[in-house]
Amino acid sequence: MGCPCVFSRQGGRHGGCAARLRRVVTLLWGCGLVLAASQPLAAGPHGGTDAPLRAAYLINFIKYVDWPGEAMTATICLYGPDRLGPHLARHEGSRVRGRSVHIRRVRRFDPLAGCQVLYVTDADPQRQAALLEAVARLPVLTVAETPAFVRCGGAIALLHQDNRMVFAVDAAAIGRAGLRVSPQMLRLAVEGGAR
Repeated sequence: MGCPCVFSRQGGRHGGCAARLRRVVTLLWGCGLVLAASQPLAAGPHGGTDAPLRAAYLINFIKYVDWPGEAMTATICLYGPDRLGPHLARHEGSRVRGRSVHIRRVRRFDPLAGCQVLYVTDADPQRQAALLEAVARLPVLTVAETPAFVRCGGAIALLHQDNRMVFAVDAAAIGRAGLRVSPQMLRLAVEGGAR
């Protein structure tokens, strides 16, 4: 019942110093994601010790995604058991790509329009589906911790694979949300949300 993951490997050629500088900066951020992904995990999928790494991934995703308009904030909304809040708190008010980072906990029926990133720790497929429906027409990057999430319309799944943190991306879901993701980020993603 899942949507196949679509990976866009197209990247345009850019000329000029500014474009080269952007590519170098993007490459350096990519190296940061690769280094983060190469660190072994000390606990299982929900053991808690991976929470700082998951928080780092969320902050890095903001660096690789473009939202429509001139948003001055990047609000990360957390739904479900809050394991990342303490690790994201140090980023509250910091700037990422010119956007002020804010962390917000959301509960059922809370409005999600102010979220740029929705991180779902609740593994219940029905609640995930309801959340995806609630943000279906909003420019929200959806991220969860289950492999099925990207097969059911979610944008990114943060997963454990071979004792490492990896992420699967559904580029079509990102496109439907009106977002653009860096090709460098797509190259680092694993396919399909398989574990």
